Amino acid sequence: MKVVIVGAGPAGIVTAKSLLENADANFPFDPVILEQEDDIGGTFRYRSYENANLVSSKQLTSFSDFRLPFSHPDHLTLEEYVEYLRDYCNHFKLQERIRLNSKVINVARHAKGGHVVSYVTRASRESEWSSKVNIIHAPYIALCTGLHVIPSMPAIPGIEHVISASKGSESPVVFHSHEYKKRSQLHGKRVMVLGTGETGMDLAYEAARGGAKEVVLCSRAGFLSFPKALNDFEFLGFSFDSKQPGVPIDSLITNLAETAYVHPWVASSHIRWFVSDFVIKRLLWVLTGTQAGCNQWVGELEPERLGRAYVFLNKSHKAMPYINRPYRNRPKYLDYISRYIDPPEDSPPQTNFTVDLAPFPTHFLPNGQAVFTASKRKDYIRMKDRDVRPELVIFATGYKQEFGFLDKDGGYPTPGEANIRNIVREGDEGVAFIGFVRPGVGAIPPIAEMQSFFWISLLKGRVRQPIPPPHYHLLVKDTARIKYGVDHSTYMSTLAKDIGVAPGLWELWREYGTHVLLCYCFGAAFTTFYRLVGPYKSDSAPAIIKTELWDTITRRGAIGNFIMGVIPMAFYLSLNAIAFGLGIIWTVAGGRVE
Repeated sequence: MKVVIVGAGPAGIVTAKSLLENADANFPFDPVILEQEDDIGGTFRYRSYENANLVSSKQLTSFSDFRLPFSHPDHLTLEEYVEYLRDYCNHFKLQERIRLNSKVINVARHAKGGHVVSYVTRASRESEWSSKVNIIHAPYIALCTGLHVIPSMPAIPGIEHVISASKGSESPVVFHSHEYKKRSQLHGKRVMVLGTGETGMDLAYEAARGGAKEVVLCSRAGFLSFPKALNDFEFLGFSFDSKQPGVPIDSLITNLAETAYVHPWVASSHIRWFVSDFVIKRLLWVLTGTQAGCNQWVGELEPERLGRAYVFLNKSHKAMPYINRPYRNRPKYLDYISRYIDPPEDSPPQTNFTVDLAPFPTHFLPNGQAVFTASKRKDYIRMKDRDVRPELVIFATGYKQEFGFLDKDGGYPTPGEANIRNIVREGDEGVAFIGFVRPGVGAIPPIAEMQSFFWISLLKGRVRQPIPPPHYHLLVKDTARIKYGVDHSTYMSTLAKDIGVAPGLWELWREYGTHVLLCYCFGAAFTTFYRLVGPYKSDSAPAIIKTELWDTITRRGAIGNFIMGVIPMAFYLSLNAIAFGLGIIWTVAGGRVE
């Protein structure tokens, strides 16, 4: 059974590996990966820039049965992660399955079923594409091209005046963030960065550190800032600084009663998210003096969008000291109780340099001056009378999803139409979208691994039916631009239950003992947990859990595990027990729990 996988990024290679390992006499999967670039790695290889690091931890981002050694830092550089992907391909002998410099130009329905995949090749990245069209007939297609491929650059009236004002420049003065590669592009310039996602925040920091004359960072509607690791704070005289191993933020959410063993009524109400948001906001106020984010004094979201249930956490935190300077306002005496320690500035090029936060510009005047969207926001009030004339404008405005190679007459779905767990469209299970959801806190590669397991189970008829309704999507308005956000742990747990790999507590204790059981209860939704039982069981899982994943729990310390583990578990267990009891009464009365 030929399976054509489009894209050799993390999603593509883990899908190929999963298919190969789960091929059998009835489903002899024969995957081939078509990648238009000359190397694997996708976004991590071809849209990277100097000093870029993963904001998701190696513990969460690594695939379930191929881990990185303890000697590696928690957060890898992009070069290190691409090397990890290369080692993964070598270890599982995937190279022979990957056809580099192979560009898919058309996917069409075959008259007798399946698909006809047409692609062209080239000798190298510098070569022209061959005119010869190659054909593969395949019953299954896995689209693994990723969320970050086609740049999105919203139109801003007058942007051409910035170009006119910068005549004589040897390099582009208006470009998308994927074209940014090194600090020298920013040195000595008045820089405007459009977008406060993680890339935008990275670029603002790089401009500040790279000797830009001025940096203006523009935000549409605010952001929620958190560090990628909790280790730079003081509380009651105890210091937790960056010299100590921190706790990756994506490994803090516990499994028991918040992800595993959740009553359907509790899941559908999202009360777990609302309660954790309420608690986290109060803890942030005690620790940093603000509830808008972790030591975030400007750029706050609207109250109805502030929290885990609504947005993607921005874990690129290095620019926050530069952004906070004009706004931070906390009584000194509170800093003696607790405070967040800004990341150290090693020899900054300019003392007290500030990154100016501003709303998005509505337009640019003929002289190149930016005019900002009027509002009551603190940043607008501060910036409204400033004469901002950037010499360099970078669109850190994300990407859009387009699949021009899918035959328009073939009735192919889009990722938004994949109504079965955001992977396939009902009735068209032979076409899968792997890696097309984004977690609020978490990472796409481990999600892609679980999605590949789900797709294989679906093709083999092993997914439990009927499929329960989804309760994992982030809560957004119908008019929202991005609707593919999910809660990482809830989504992973949902897929695990669907395919029969979510372990039971008694089952875990009986087969693996107390150590693995405790790690599962206190740990985050690591993919390795879902390889302890069921059809994707791995012999390497117990050892990984007892060592590497156990380390993420012990790092929290006794106090941290009590606050972030025992208390939430006790509360949510009680809440689920109440729902369970009410569900029994409701069932006896003739109702139905769904």
